Amino acid sequence: MSNLTFASLALPSALVENLTGLGYTEMTPIQAASLPKVLEGIDVIGQGKTGSGKTAAFGLGILAKLEVKRFRVQSLVLCPTRELADQVAKEIRKLGRSIHNIKVLTLCGGVPFGPQLGSLEHGAHIIVGTPGRVEEHLAKGSLKLDDLTTLVLDEADRMLEMGFQPTLDAIMAYTPVERQTLLFSATYPKQIQAMAERLMKNPELIQVESSHNNLSISQHFFKIGSNTERLQAVQLLLQKHRPVSSVVFCNTRKETQEVADSLADLGFSVMALHGDLEQRDRDQTLVRFANKSVSVLVATDVAARGLDIDALDAVINYQLAHDVDTHTHRIGRTGRAGSSGIACSLFNDQDGYKIGLLEDTLNGTIEAEPLPDLSVLSLPPLQPPMTCLLIDAGKRQKLRAGDVLGALTADQQLGRDHIGKISLFDDWAYVAVRSDITKLALGMFSQGIKGRNIRVRIVG
Repeated sequence: MSNLTFASLALPSALVENLTGLGYTEMTPIQAASLPKVLEGIDVIGQGKTGSGKTAAFGLGILAKLEVKRFRVQSLVLCPTRELADQVAKEIRKLGRSIHNIKVLTLCGGVPFGPQLGSLEHGAHIIVGTPGRVEEHLAKGSLKLDDLTTLVLDEADRMLEMGFQPTLDAIMAYTPVERQTLLFSATYPKQIQAMAERLMKNPELIQVESSHNNLSISQHFFKIGSNTERLQAVQLLLQKHRPVSSVVFCNTRKETQEVADSLADLGFSVMALHGDLEQRDRDQTLVRFANKSVSVLVATDVAARGLDIDALDAVINYQLAHDVDTHTHRIGRTGRAGSSGIACSLFNDQDGYKIGLLEDTLNGTIEAEPLPDLSVLSLPPLQPPMTCLLIDAGKRQKLRAGDVLGALTADQQLGRDHIGKISLFDDWAYVAVRSDITKLALGMFSQGIKGRNIRVRIVG
């Protein structure tokens, strides 16, 4: 049996069977290198780029030693952003769906405190949260970590960049001394090493190469002058390459919103993602981009951390990233899982130092390319293939994905290939349908969902 298969590990059979059902048969490099150590109970530092499979590496370790009958918090996973925490929690639930009565609870800021208190009173096995909200619950006594066996710091480099060091130190004071600590990070700066020395016991460092390479990502650099030229350069690149899904990275929240608004005025299907958005707006933005009812996402690095996107055709750096690691992380969002992608970066005369650092990393000279010809502006901006519908019912109303699918396909005019992602939240849900059958889909919903009249409308 190959030592790259999950079946070769000391995992419970139910977990292995579930992994097979999910199509997970062979481990990624970081999983193959770290999971055996995690299962042995060793402290592990895992470094790998986006898409390398870090979540399953620690998620399976958590699930393998979970004692379901002991209804106490046994594992805590800390993430830098709400979006990443939600994504990690969903992945752990998916990996552990063969374990009955498992409870994974998210504790993040930006949402009401009260419902979280109610959920904690009913107990949980695994907590996934952001440092600020977790510390708040610990200080109020609503979260107890006396039975904690595993602590995970996911995207630890970003948590340090965001200034969470004091908060992390405060959280550590509530955790048992005898615990397994797993630290996963896209980069391994000196601050991570210092953190590991304080928090971990003889950790094993595991570093793997990115899951993409220069063959799968085509990098292009374009020199521009004013910000007016910068915006037109983005327009030209989007019109030339016409990506179905693309992310435009900006360095500030203000810039992010301004670029998104300008592209919307030019007729692009675009939304902004940054820290000033309300939680429901953030959720809707991420859902619409993931279900391909929006083509362009303009985002800051922090907001885009942990984006769960299957296929990203292009990345455009509106401004160069502040450091090489962030640049690598940005472009690594495209060209994943063997697919090809394009990364376009805009720079000016003030970016000489950053260009020099990138040249050192690329082991070559960066030559500025000419921007696409202005003739591409005569084309209408590409519109997304899907339309997003908002359903005024969710998990609390006992709505299931199967109910939504059943309502749309009831008279067999629509098939599964007409329908995209279905995303369920507590009190509402989203479903993507092919844009050419939007009217027909709304007509199907007008007949009700599982015998109930529920309002459904187009988002956007």
